[in-house]
Amino acid sequence: MTEQMIKPTPRPGIMDIAAYVPGKSHGEGTDKVHKLSSNETPLGPSPKAIVAMQAIGEHLELYPDGQSSALREAIAAKYGLNIGNIICGNGSDELLGLIAHVYLGEGDEAIITEHGFLVYKIQILANGATPVTVKEKDARVDVDAILDAVTDRTRVVFIANPANPTGTYVPFSEIRRLHAGLPKNVVLVLDAAYAEYVRRNDYEAGLELVADNANVVMTRTFSKIYGLAALRVGWLYGPTDIIAALERVRGPFNLNAPAIAAATAAIKDDAFTRAAVDYNLKWIERLTAELTALGLSVTPSVANFVLIHFPDEDGKRAADADRYLSARGYILRAVTGYGFPNALRMSVGTEEANLGVIEALKTFLAAAPETEKA
Repeated sequence: MTEQMIKPTPRPGIMDIAAYVPGKSHGEGTDKVHKLSSNETPLGPSPKAIVAMQAIGEHLELYPDGQSSALREAIAAKYGLNIGNIICGNGSDELLGLIAHVYLGEGDEAIITEHGFLVYKIQILANGATPVTVKEKDARVDVDAILDAVTDRTRVVFIANPANPTGTYVPFSEIRRLHAGLPKNVVLVLDAAYAEYVRRNDYEAGLELVADNANVVMTRTFSKIYGLAALRVGWLYGPTDIIAALERVRGPFNLNAPAIAAATAAIKDDAFTRAAVDYNLKWIERLTAELTALGLSVTPSVANFVLIHFPDEDGKRAADADRYLSARGYILRAVTGYGFPNALRMSVGTEEANLGVIEALKTFLAAAPETEKA
């Protein structure tokens, strides 16, 4: 081998990882674009969060608080938690990665579900462990399938509740049954990114389960209902021992000062959050009804998006609808990578965007396939 051919080489397995591909953000041939591909809130952030972030602009020469103290205090106050059991991250993605980094390695296994968030698998593989994918039942997490997959190599179980991209959820009695069936050395990760949207009496995000056990953590995000996706803020609630382990590998200034300030203000603005929940409930119900009336199948959702299934017909499949909608400025999320090759995920958008998609799909479905191909 010549010297010119020698170069740094990633460790085995890294280049086999399929990189995460976010939802599209623009279309071709249209001036106005409605981005409905990333589950962003159409209401934007709280005005109080914007003011708090702007105030930081006068002191950008200063490092942020490496402990995110003000934000952790605000989270603790809102939910009645011990601040010492909260750790903040650069989005919940970072925290999921820290869990994988600390608790997974060569020879270990981590369980995920077939339609689960793609980041889980990426982080498992990145740390040299083996992802074990189990089937879901009717696009819902199957507790029995997970328990059947547990071996003496299992170290972590990742559960999104509510799930993305399906919008389905698992009643908390089932989550408790899952936890009871896991070995004590297995970390159960409850990813509750969409918890604030859920209005079901049998749902819990996981706070009590974490408080009562040494092997459960719950992650949350400010990217969805709080409208701070651009700032990347997440938090994790976990047992003291797990928090202590994560703190040893967390970056010293993993949250920037504008993010800390904005998130601290956002979580205190209860009126704004309630308005976001009310808006979402109204449109989830209407979108589901309107799309179903068009003859499309919609997976029941408790989050801020719907999973729309298309006919298995030439010219009417999800890929055809995606091209049709994109050309008209409506950008939805293709979810083939999540195991749904003939579906699109649509975030709840503005009234204009929501009504526009409904009308566009009405025209798309009514047109003859050969018309659409022309």
